[in-house]
Amino acid sequence: MSDFVDFCWDVLEDSRLPLVVCTTLVGVLTVYVERKFYTRQQYKRKVQGKNEERQKALQDVLKSLDTDDKGLADKRKQILTLTLPRLTQQLQDGQLSAVQVLQAFQEKALAVHDGINCITEPVPNALARAQELDSTDQKSGLLYGVPVSIKDNINIKGMANTLGLVKYLENYAEEDSVIVRVLKKQGAVPFVKTNIPQTMFDIACSNPLFGTTLNPRDPTRSPGGSSGGEAALIGGGGSILGIGNDIAGSIRIPAHFCGICGFKPTANRLSKQGYFTCAPGLQGVVSTCGPMARDVDSLVLVMRALLVPDMFQLDPLVPPIPFRHEIYESKKPLKVGYFLDWELKMATPALTRAMKVTKEALEKAGHKLVQFQPPKSDHAFYDIVVKCMLADGGKTISNRISGEIANPRLKSQLPYLTMSYFWRKVVGFLLKPISPRIARGMSNRVLRTIYDLWQRLVEREEYIREFLAAWEEAGIDVLLCPAYPIPAFKYKGAPALSETVLYTNIFNLLNFPAGVVPVTKVTEEDDRLLDDYTGFDNDIFDRFVRKATKGAVGMPVAVQCVALPWQEEECHRLMKEVETVCKE
Repeated sequence: MSDFVDFCWDVLEDSRLPLVVCTTLVGVLTVYVERKFYTRQQYKRKVQGKNEERQKALQDVLKSLDTDDKGLADKRKQILTLTLPRLTQQLQDGQLSAVQVLQAFQEKALAVHDGINCITEPVPNALARAQELDSTDQKSGLLYGVPVSIKDNINIKGMANTLGLVKYLENYAEEDSVIVRVLKKQGAVPFVKTNIPQTMFDIACSNPLFGTTLNPRDPTRSPGGSSGGEAALIGGGGSILGIGNDIAGSIRIPAHFCGICGFKPTANRLSKQGYFTCAPGLQGVVSTCGPMARDVDSLVLVMRALLVPDMFQLDPLVPPIPFRHEIYESKKPLKVGYFLDWELKMATPALTRAMKVTKEALEKAGHKLVQFQPPKSDHAFYDIVVKCMLADGGKTISNRISGEIANPRLKSQLPYLTMSYFWRKVVGFLLKPISPRIARGMSNRVLRTIYDLWQRLVEREEYIREFLAAWEEAGIDVLLCPAYPIPAFKYKGAPALSETVLYTNIFNLLNFPAGVVPVTKVTEEDDRLLDDYTGFDNDIFDRFVRKATKGAVGMPVAVQCVALPWQEEECHRLMKEVETVCKE
């Protein structure tokens, strides 16, 4: 600080200002810099302290797993190869104990975490819970003894929900979320919490508190966001089942990037009570919790376990509709609507090829595929979704990030979130010649009144009716479409790519259940064709997309399956059909 004061004096003396003015200015500047310096140092100490505490907790778990018993080590490896339905059967039959299974996944999870940084904290009482389950004679619950990973923002009693922000390090949950309580009633063992992007407002997964999570398939690439830690852990084999939440694709995008299955139900089909959101009060674009797993049967088992009287009693806002297994198991051929790309023309070659491969495989299996034209998708995204999500002028996110060190990716988006309408118009006008996509988003009028918001909500209802009318006219049972326009992108140099979320976000707007299933991988030919990818009139945004996704050979590619509201079982059925016919 003394060097700074000397520097200020030298500058002010050269200015030949009166001594009293110089003294005052130096004093004011010194206080300001000291406060900033103190805040930054205090912030760093808190981050360091939390990570030391976190590292010790992880090391304690690792020590508890240490064994020289080769038979036990082999048993743990064998456990990791089981599917979730097979695992639950062996736990119910007594062939495996809850402790054995927990420790197998703890060991694997820590090994995966060491390479990609996906865990925020271990659940402190996980071992005690597994031991308690083993001590009882009654092995009840569809998920008896199954370890479950939980996204950072979902309540587990006594653990903090941070959103990747230091200010929430002591935001300890007073009780479990409803979804965690029901999982426990079904015998599950929550064992780790997983990483998210700061404020959850990104399709990557990084925050200054817990660091950056990497893709288990390629550590130079993103695992997606905001449920990126979940997808990375499951994709790396460190968890067999996870719970995330989804407001713009936060389950489906990471699942697609990491080569697993992810499912977003209709809002309120599962309880939302007890999770910390980045944007409370948001209207028009609806969020929901949902499961993430290696295969569709696992997702179905979790939905069966959650859609039970315990859920309906703990949260009366959830309609008492149990999982209708007869719909899922139906053998009647489906009439499937499909399209290869949205109006915005962002889908890269790997994604359009995945759609064609899946369409042909479903037709060969006896299903009828018909082209479906989604109504005005660009209007839905730019004129309804964006305006609803920014109806508060970005104040909620700004308040969340206030006093924090912003993650660089989030920091780059803050001006877009908070910019006044005048400056949005100016920037939009200047950008239009090089990026009509970004210019259109920038030119959207910021909602200034409740009346403005209501008008957008009216437009949303009109769009839903229009989409349903197109669905009815096509006479389809379910819909097949791209999971996302791109495979997992490189972290280095990748922009926010926020326009790409249309491919998932539109089904939050519509409130349709949607899930993703991996069907193929990026090929050398896909990568070569990317050189000719122009997207929308060779928009500069599309050049960013091309650069960020180039070289993704071998990365997983998924398709997205969609059904009408409250028809989760029909959506799962299409997902299972896709998984079956596309299994490599």
